[in-house]
Amino acid sequence: MRAEDPPVAVIGNGPVGQTAALLLARWGVPVVLLDQRPRRAAAGSRSICQQRDVLDVWEAVGVGRRIAEEGVTWTTARTFHRDRELFALTLPDPGSSPFPPFVNISQTRTEQILDEAVTAQPLITVCWDHRVTDITQHADAVTLTCASASGATRRLRASHAVACAGAHGTDVRRLLGVDFAGHSFAEKFLICDIRAHLPGWRAERRFYFDPAFNPGRQVLIHPCPDATFRIDWQVPDDCDLAAEAASGVLDQRIRAIIGQRDYEIVWRTVYRFHARVVDRMRVGRVLLAGDCAHLVAPFGARGLNSGVADAENLAWKLAFARAGWAGESLVDSYHAERHAAALENLDVTGATMRFLVPHTEAERQHRQRVLARAHTDPSAWSEVDSGRLAEPFWYVDSPLTTPDPTRPFAGRPPRASAPPAGPGILVPDAPVRRTPTAPPTRLRQLARAGLLLLTTAGVDPAGIARVAASATEAPVRAHALADLDHTGALTTALAARPGEVWLIRPDAHIAAVLPDPAADTLVAAVRRALGAATSGAARTDTG
Repeated sequence: MRAEDPPVAVIGNGPVGQTAALLLARWGVPVVLLDQRPRRAAAGSRSICQQRDVLDVWEAVGVGRRIAEEGVTWTTARTFHRDRELFALTLPDPGSSPFPPFVNISQTRTEQILDEAVTAQPLITVCWDHRVTDITQHADAVTLTCASASGATRRLRASHAVACAGAHGTDVRRLLGVDFAGHSFAEKFLICDIRAHLPGWRAERRFYFDPAFNPGRQVLIHPCPDATFRIDWQVPDDCDLAAEAASGVLDQRIRAIIGQRDYEIVWRTVYRFHARVVDRMRVGRVLLAGDCAHLVAPFGARGLNSGVADAENLAWKLAFARAGWAGESLVDSYHAERHAAALENLDVTGATMRFLVPHTEAERQHRQRVLARAHTDPSAWSEVDSGRLAEPFWYVDSPLTTPDPTRPFAGRPPRASAPPAGPGILVPDAPVRRTPTAPPTRLRQLARAGLLLLTTAGVDPAGIARVAASATEAPVRAHALADLDHTGALTTALAARPGEVWLIRPDAHIAAVLPDPAADTLVAAVRRALGAATSGAARTDTG
């Protein structure tokens, strides 16, 4: 990027905005990160549950391992009905990731760690006390008008803007003219972060249907760092938190779960859930991401995790478009891919809420039958819905994906499982070596450097790289799978066959699997993966 190139403006300095800024800067894009608040404020656990592939995204900007190490690792999700455990799910790894399926860490601490990375990145300028009051779009830029609490006004010109203003980004959505259709759930949920000694509870998530300590409703318990536990109770609509705390009812709720152990309340709140999504996630040169674009119920941890996926999706596309490696159609694909992901999350969490809080007699009877059967019939376990845990979205219908008839997508896989590797799927991670003497790295680290081509037996990587180079100016790297895969884990995870070329995008999603690829087939797949980018000389690397 040239020094005179305008920045990308990111509106909202929460974890999605921080991630977007860091990923853009990683591609050499200058960023101005705006927030209307005067400073960072700590506020309880909030979004605590960080999924393995999100940790991997954060590792691309140098903080994934640190967040994983500070967080509490859990691999088992236990589900109870009344006084009986129904089942426990152990979460799989389709490849060989260095990260656990989930770690729990408070959003406050995650933001602090991301802040340190932002501060160390010279391409990011952070501006607190900047409330966006106007957005003016031009043919080649966007101008943001910002006001401070003192009344001062500043205008900022950017090539693009990314709206990560969170659930309360009403003003930004209004300025963009987007619809935020959906509904809010009537049910209330009470959250407490408590610090207590609970032996044996540290490595598992617990979900209770109709427990004796909250009859007729649900309770969810998550372990967090520093001997802290996050407890969510479904409560009556007239629940008054201040009154419960004053009367001792809140203490009774807690002691019904933990007994007479000593505890300390770290944070508490009552809130309602929402199910909403904007009608457009791209409005001219502005892209909407995270809670500013979509809100879902938190069961399954699909809020922040989905927002980080938004950030990665838009970052490489904006970077490629700014560099001239792709056209505006690549940026257009952001809406196509991430709006579909948002609708998938709404569908999944909507089904969960109908099971947790049935509103019709048919729904109540269904829930009652399923829970009763689950006591004795393991085939009913898959119908017990306490929240399908966050997972990457599958871009199988994306305009960037080249289908492979030999690897058809069979639809949403069973809970706690992953679809087979194929076009549109996030590639399984695995340890790899570029040369026999090189230090080990990971496949997704290679993928996130540009376009990655993997060839199987009978296909020359150098020749494939030259063909791909004719299709794009973007960075292209080609490797023989057999040379990289010194452990065999990757070949197994991919179920790769001889005579294939695997094309992997910079966000580590598989764009195409080409059996016996002719040159024109490969060129078409590369161009499609970049939104039909114009051809030109490419940077190539076969080493």
